[in-house]
Amino acid sequence: MNVNVPELEVLENTTKSLRYLQHGWPDPLCRWHSHKECELHLILETHGKAFVGDYIGDFAPGALFLAGSYVPHNWITDDLYPEHVETRDMVIQFDPARLKQMFGAFPEFQEIYELIETSKSGIEFFNFDVAYAKSLFEGVRDTTGPEQILTFLKLLNRLTAHKDRKTLSVLQLVHPEGNSKQARIGEVVDYIVQHFADDISAEKAAEIAGMSPSSFSRNFHKMTGNRFVEFVNRVRIGQACSMLYATNEQISSICFEVGFQNLANFNRQFLKMKNMTPSDYRDTARRELSSDTPENNKITA
Repeated sequence: MNVNVPELEVLENTTKSLRYLQHGWPDPLCRWHSHKECELHLILETHGKAFVGDYIGDFAPGALFLAGSYVPHNWITDDLYPEHVETRDMVIQFDPARLKQMFGAFPEFQEIYELIETSKSGIEFFNFDVAYAKSLFEGVRDTTGPEQILTFLKLLNRLTAHKDRKTLSVLQLVHPEGNSKQARIGEVVDYIVQHFADDISAEKAAEIAGMSPSSFSRNFHKMTGNRFVEFVNRVRIGQACSMLYATNEQISSICFEVGFQNLANFNRQFLKMKNMTPSDYRDTARRELSSDTPENNKITA
């Protein structure tokens, strides 16, 4: 992950209403960023961590997310997948302003509009039929013109009717286009994700962002919803969760590998964030995640 890539992404101007893309892992598209377009995101392969606004949680194959305008987001596959993955994600991007124009003429679309408004905090859908979702994503990919739009609206309509979902970010981390402070905080977030096991100080982070310590502290909290130390701990606990699930390493070893300096603090932070001990999490994750179904992600609510 390149910490020099700006967080704010401006997509190319186009007359088309939708943009479909798919990518593997690793890929330059996978970074902490935001853009005015909303983004539907279907995971096909790998487990990892979802970063949406101030939310950090697990994802698995079949996970389905909707990230709204300007909400920062990233999906990071665990280091446990050393080989290149050809197709990890299917993605549909769309400008909500264009939909809003159409919805203004058709009041029947009011519930879909409300879903898109809610997506400013990010939404994850659970127990949605993965094969059906994939077929609609493929329909958007493989068609053009009115047929493509109708397929997309069918997908949005089904998602609107699907009530097994949750909003992700406590704060709506929406920032105006061209916010250079946001881009600099984005560089720090990327740095933390890449170097979570290191001794990362707030002073070092402020230096990366090119801000004074006080200005950095204020802006980091505003743009991530977390104080700096809290965010670092959340990333470390997230990585620990992956290791607890996928390895047989001792909990004490995992504690130090992810950057904690003592086991007592690791256990305390883990319990605070996950509402269970590391050993309980390992048991629960192995029982519930091994089947690779979308509802697996619920243990990190």
